Amino acid sequence: MGVEYVGGFQVLLGVVARFWPVWLALAIVLGLSFAFKPKLGLYGHLFDTGVGIAGVTICLFWMFTAIFAQTISPFNPLAQIFVMKDALPGAIEPSTGKVFLFGGDRLARDIFSRMVYGSQIVLIIAPAATLFALMVGTTLGLPAGYYGGRIDTVLSFLANLVLAFPVILLFYLLVTPGIMDTPIPYAMAGVFFLFPIIFFCTLFYTRYKHRTGLLAIQIGLTLLIGGWIYFGLVFNADPLGIISIRPNELNIFVAVVFASSPGVFRIVRGLVMDIKTRDYVAAAQTRGENPWYIMLWEVLPNARGPLIVDVCLRIGYTTILLGTLGYFGLGLAPESPDWGTAIKESSRLLRAFVHPALPPVIALMSFVLGLNLLADALREQSLKD
Repeated sequence: MGVEYVGGFQVLLGVVARFWPVWLALAIVLGLSFAFKPKLGLYGHLFDTGVGIAGVTICLFWMFTAIFAQTISPFNPLAQIFVMKDALPGAIEPSTGKVFLFGGDRLARDIFSRMVYGSQIVLIIAPAATLFALMVGTTLGLPAGYYGGRIDTVLSFLANLVLAFPVILLFYLLVTPGIMDTPIPYAMAGVFFLFPIIFFCTLFYTRYKHRTGLLAIQIGLTLLIGGWIYFGLVFNADPLGIISIRPNELNIFVAVVFASSPGVFRIVRGLVMDIKTRDYVAAAQTRGENPWYIMLWEVLPNARGPLIVDVCLRIGYTTILLGTLGYFGLGLAPESPDWGTAIKESSRLLRAFVHPALPPVIALMSFVLGLNLLADALREQSLKD
């Protein structure tokens, strides 16, 4: 008994229907955003242009897709239904009557469900790794740009050393299976993941050092939350069992932070060298403020525009990089539904079956496009400011 199929229009309607939680969430968020646009600051200004609206909508679409992945997906992304091997889009699964909307892959898994669940992996690793790189680059770029001299020379040399190394080769060295079995990724993670804790402790201390009660609460919460995340990521020892990361995921995470931090460092350093000549910085120096107070509370807030734009673009670059690593077999586990691995798996039979490759490719392309549109809108707004 062969597999039955539904028509193309029914497939389209089925896809639209499966995304109902996303459409509902988008309607609510975008409606509230337009209603309260004047009160939403920089986010509200994004809705002044079509580019900003498109960027926000696409990014929110994939964010809500990741959140509601379990509701949207009709099948388990790892489930194999052998009769559906290489099934074309619209194939009806015999036992349940559910439709493989985008068909089945060479291992008889639902392509649509894997694309939806792949958004969870991309939207966790790419933004999180970019934010950690932002913390590392900012923490080192502030003193390099503000103090100059020997500190700047040493830190700039280290950053340029990493930037001079070919990126793909760098990732190949950091993500190969041989490195995964060594303490190197955990040692690097132990160093990199300290930076957010150091950053926020310094931030609160410089601001509230004369208000000891408030400072104690903030430092205590920083150490508690930061320590919980730190031990969960570095030692996989989260007592609550919420934070768990596998060795290959940790390797990719550390590799992205390591490769992205020097770029953030150079941007922050250049911004600080420009902003430290402003009158309000001279006024803070005249008041006798601590250098770290000036860096964190006078200089950094005035550099937020270019940094926000860079973060959006860098998340896009990281997403492409994850896809590239997955394509070369250096990404997550082979059964992972992330988009890069899905593209790699489907490329093996590309001449015979095109349909398995298209959904992850379009998903990856659309998410990066949304981030680029968002960055363009933010850049325009920062120029106005």
